[in-house]
Parts: sequence; structure tokens; C-alpha cells
Amino acid sequence: MSRRPFAAALAALGLAACATAPPPPPTPAPPPGPAATGPPASATGLSQLPGWDAEDHLAALGVVREVCREAPQARRWSVCAKALGDFAPDDAAAKRFLETRFRAEAIAGAGLLTGYFAPTYPARLARDADFSAPVRPPPADAAQAPDRAALDTRPAPDALAWMRPEDLFFLQIQGSGALVFLDGRQLRAVFAGSNGRPYVAVASPMVAEGLIAARDASAAGVHDWLAAHRGPEAEAVMRLDPRYIFFRLIPDDGAEARGSAGVALQAGRSLAVDPAYHPSFELLWIDADEPALAGARTSYQRLAAALDSGSAIKGEVRADLYLGRGDAAGAEAGTVRHRLRLYRIVPVAP
Repeated sequence: MSRRPFAAALAALGLAACATAPPPPPTPAPPPGPAATGPPASATGLSQLPGWDAEDHLAALGVVREVCREAPQARRWSVCAKALGDFAPDDAAAKRFLETRFRAEAIAGAGLLTGYFAPTYPARLARDADFSAPVRPPPADAAQAPDRAALDTRPAPDALAWMRPEDLFFLQIQGSGALVFLDGRQLRAVFAGSNGRPYVAVASPMVAEGLIAARDASAAGVHDWLAAHRGPEAEAVMRLDPRYIFFRLIPDDGAEARGSAGVALQAGRSLAVDPAYHPSFELLWIDADEPALAGARTSYQRLAAALDSGSAIKGEVRADLYLGRGDAAGAEAGTVRHRLRLYRIVPVAP
């Protein structure tokens, strides 16, 4: 698909750092073209966006500033020069600035918004009855990375740590997280590779088999079921997902995780998207409602930036909203399954 000039310029500036989910191969972006002579037919003013008046406009401007800071060459764009200028607007001034300098372009169709977070889990240095699942580094030979069922039965003399099986399963779904050991030491487990198998969500087959009710098929609900049925029953469910993630451990400085764009994610303002449709640093308005899970927020309507990717995030109207670190973020992330409409937010030609 063709890239918008502003988004293409920012995409070319993305950093090739490790992501919370596997980073895709870099997609060359075309050089910025001339400024558009007029908005496309799908364009609308930001004031017409659903939920715009209730937005935290200072926080939205903060997203724009962050994108401009992390993509230094974008400073030649007048909108970035102004956004990074020496001014301290209140919410009303931020609202006017954004409405004057950006427009929204609707993306056709409805899709799905989900949520993710950086979890914190207890871990051990040695295996015991509860902490029986090894955190594995990548195998030396990629051919030694079969599906989950085969890996689960292999010895793990090189295990980096040991976790409860259901915790490791969800750490692999999230792609990274913090591990806390008995001596108080905390390390971050970060993505270091996969077995190349596709991700398969286990909630749907669990519902189909009557193991869990549809409205309770949140991340927390699935995790609790796996913990309550630890052993052969839980293993059979987890093995429905053949994908297996390998990790490396690094010091945990307490900062937010980094996405595939190479920069720290902003809780509630960063999205994992499909890079086949959305370049890194693209600005997007999310309009999500009709939650499918119990305990969910009614809607999510806000400006966010495409800073991450994930192997399960496929399609143009598909996004995963990063909600931060820890239990509270995880509780919210586990309830996000909303109908999604997306809008590209692009600068108005000067």
C-alpha cells in the first residue's frame, strides 16, 4: 500500500532494536513526496473524531512531541518544529494546535482492539514442584526449536530461571516481562527468538469445549483456569498454541518496555500494529467500543502512536494497546477485546 508522506518520513527513521514482540523485517519506506494539494475524500477535522472533545489534549500533544523527538529528521516538518518549540499550552491550546495542524483519515472497515502489558512474575533459580517451567534461551541450532509440546518434554540444563507453567505461558504471549526472585533481585526477560510456529489463542477453543464461559475468557480468566488445573489438563490447553518464545535476561531498571520502533512504550498511548499496513511512529486515533469481555471499559478513544508489532497482530484495522507494567495494567489488558475503528492522523499541508 502507499504510505502517507509524513508517516513514510517517520517510518524511515525507526530504530532496529529488540521489541516486546518479535520485530518484523524492515520494510523500506519511500522518500517523502511533495505535500498533498488537498485532503483525500476520507479526511475530516479532528473535531469530528468520535470522543475528541473528551480527549486529554495535552497528553495527545505529548504523543506528537514524542514522535517528533524520536524521529530527529522529522524536525524539518513545520508541525514538528512547532510542536517541539518553546511553548507550554494548556489543554485548550493543545486542542487548537492539533485541530489546526492535523487532519484525520478514516481507514475503512471495523476490526479488533486488544490490550497487552509488561507483566511481573515470581521466579526461581532452581526447579521445584510449583516452579517447574524453564525459561529457555534460544537453541544453538534453529532446527532444534520444534513446537511447544516437544519442547515441554526436553531437559533444560541451560534454563535461565524457573516459573510456574501458567506464568511462563503468559510471559510468552506478552513477549517480555519482569521476573522477581526470592532474594529480591529483579531481571527483565526479553524476547530472544521463537520456534517460528504461528500463535494460536487458546481462549476460543476453551470456550468451544465448555471449559470457560465466553464472557469470562479474559486473560485473567484463562490464567486462573490454567493455575487451577495445573498438570495434564492445563498442559493440553497450552499445547494448543504451538508457538514457543525464547528469552534472555537483562537488568531491570524499572523503565517501560521498548517496542519494535526501538523506543520506550507509553502506557495507554502506544500501539502494536501490523507493519505491512502501518509504519513505525504513525499517529492513529483509536475508536473502540462494544467490549466482548466482562469487566471491560465501555470504550477507548484516544490518540496513540504505532511503536510496536506482534506476530498475532495482522490486518489494517487491528491494534494492541500497551497498558503499562504490573498487575493493574495486566488486569485491564486482559479485558480489552473491543470493536475497533482506526483513523490516520496526518499533518495538514502548510
